[in-house]
Amino acid sequence: MNRAVSSLLTRHAARLGSLCTSSSSSPASEAWDGRFRLHKPRGQHLLTNPRILDAIVRHAALRPGDAVLEVGPGTGNLTARLLASPVHHVTAVEIDTRMVEAVTARAAALDLAQKLTVIQGDAVEADFPEFDVCVANIPYGISSPLIAKLLFGAYRFRTATLLLQKEFAQRLVAVPGDSEYNRLAANVRMVADVKLLMDVSKRDFVPMPRVDSSLVEIRPREAMPDVDLPEWLAFTRECFGQKNKTLGAIFKQKRKVLELFKRSQRTERCAGDAARTGIILGVLDDGNDEACSHEDDSSVPVAGFSEEEVGAFKERIASALDSSELAGKRPSKMSNNELMCLLKLFNERGIRFQ
Repeated sequence: MNRAVSSLLTRHAARLGSLCTSSSSSPASEAWDGRFRLHKPRGQHLLTNPRILDAIVRHAALRPGDAVLEVGPGTGNLTARLLASPVHHVTAVEIDTRMVEAVTARAAALDLAQKLTVIQGDAVEADFPEFDVCVANIPYGISSPLIAKLLFGAYRFRTATLLLQKEFAQRLVAVPGDSEYNRLAANVRMVADVKLLMDVSKRDFVPMPRVDSSLVEIRPREAMPDVDLPEWLAFTRECFGQKNKTLGAIFKQKRKVLELFKRSQRTERCAGDAARTGIILGVLDDGNDEACSHEDDSSVPVAGFSEEEVGAFKERIASALDSSELAGKRPSKMSNNELMCLLKLFNERGIRFQ
């Protein structure tokens, strides 16, 4: 009886572990067999085209001995290829128990289980081990917080090769002057170089999503910029919250002046580590929301300070804009160097954004 059960499990694992190579694969060989229901709201879209899967691994330029991080392995179509490469180890982070079982069985069927560690949990919250490269078909819903975690957390790695929603990828690789350029691109380019590698059709996924995808390469810069990062992140949120207005129009609004005045007077900036963490996790939020306050407090006085003091603070803002000669420029058309120059002038005048 035990042998019969063992034989059944072996055959089931073998079915999970069917891995197609670039020389012999056919699109049908990675087809989803419907063993359990996939949840679209969770971003469970399995990439099934073997040629695309092979191309992702090829673009990742994996090296012997690499430690690889994969987020959202699903049933293991990409994982199997990573395990079959010369890398030392693959760590996969997966929140769905069913997927954990599937990818684990797949590795066992390939006799590569010793190269795989699966962490069951939310990739945005889980602690990652040290890794050299990240290769992943990321669930669309966590693209922003996950990339923020990789780039602005404590992790040091060589490159990340990520399959993302096409529209998101276009914003990620945008440059000043592009219609898609915004806070997302500005903040990522502060710490990394980003390159679009190829587009992937929605027809290559099961179930088919509503949009196409793009593969991008993110390569962290070796030298980090000499800038107070939380201050920069808060500053760019202010700028890109109204990115099509000129900087003069943004920073001369009475409500904005009062907000910045209050922040600049604080003795304990950002209210500790929790606020700092919130800034980091929100770094790639590229919507048009305002930075900190959603209330119109233009008529609210600043307790303990006179109108003259607020007026003097407004003059300091105007002085920074005038000396930089950037008052007439729009954030969507500015380079990071220009923005950093303006931030430095603001800070030198005691104007803080956290």
